Amino acid sequence: MTADSSDAQDTLNFTVTPEWVGKRLDVVVAHFAQDISRSRCQDLIRQDALTIDGATISEPKYRVKQDQQINLILPPPVDAAPLAQNITLDILHEDDALIVINKPANMVVHPAPGLDEDTLVNALLYHCGDSLVGIGGVKRPGIVHRLDKDTTGVIVVAKTEQAHNHLAAQFADHGRTGPLEREYIALVWAEPRPPKGRIETQIGRDPKNRTKQAVLKEGGRNAITHFKLDHVFGGHKWTVARVKCRLETGRTHQIRVHMTHIGHPLLGDANYGIGMESKIRNLPMPAQQALKALNRQALHAALLGFEHPVTKEKMVFTAPLPKDMSELESALSAASEDDFSQ
Repeated sequence: MTADSSDAQDTLNFTVTPEWVGKRLDVVVAHFAQDISRSRCQDLIRQDALTIDGATISEPKYRVKQDQQINLILPPPVDAAPLAQNITLDILHEDDALIVINKPANMVVHPAPGLDEDTLVNALLYHCGDSLVGIGGVKRPGIVHRLDKDTTGVIVVAKTEQAHNHLAAQFADHGRTGPLEREYIALVWAEPRPPKGRIETQIGRDPKNRTKQAVLKEGGRNAITHFKLDHVFGGHKWTVARVKCRLETGRTHQIRVHMTHIGHPLLGDANYGIGMESKIRNLPMPAQQALKALNRQALHAALLGFEHPVTKEKMVFTAPLPKDMSELESALSAASEDDFSQ
């Protein structure tokens, strides 16, 4: 196959050579146009953006023939629907392909019905502007993974379709065979014993509460979390542990569900830490106040490593504990056995 992409990639021109004869049109186009996904190629074909020997072909399953001239027009990306908002971002790294953010608490990653402002996507649309080349034909940031609204830490977002496809494949692999690695820091009730382990369950929507996830005996999706004890606070009357968690899968609320499942819910987790009131009352008053000020689950995405989609370089980014979690740890460290609440 030969090609000409001299028009700044607005038009791609192919000549079918023997090795491609009989192949599906969408497969052939996706192989050459490596910066866009196969599904995007299918959309463009169905939208009459492709001609073969001057005739419009709108069927992705069409089988190509020897020496056919294929011309694909790539329309400019359209503006994304969400509002671009000037929201301050803690940027750890940015280049033409991607941007890495240290996400604060109380920020949703992506707009949803009834929530179309103040999200990370709104902020990135403003910050990145025309540097967003377009994902699926839309000028928008490419979200390849998410953090809960009240979980802080490192998140990577693609700025081009090529970067989006490459990063999405790494997250789909979950680091089993590739370079992806994710490490979270969580503060949990009581000291896990043994101090490290592997949790594997099925996780799905809680049949008793549709807003929560739960470990299920049947159904759900396989979920694997590795945890390791990092530090223990407290003494005989109360114990809090800092654990490091690494994900082998990426299910909704996975760490929160899994740590609760083994009897160690996260501090401040209003959804999965129900019934922890008695434990909270045992904390020293300064720690109680720091936990109240936290007002969220004590979970932080501390490390993210991946292969850069363009340079193929292994990149690792870290983010320190946010102020509220750091102050909670300081209060726990300063507490003594004599400072318990009555």
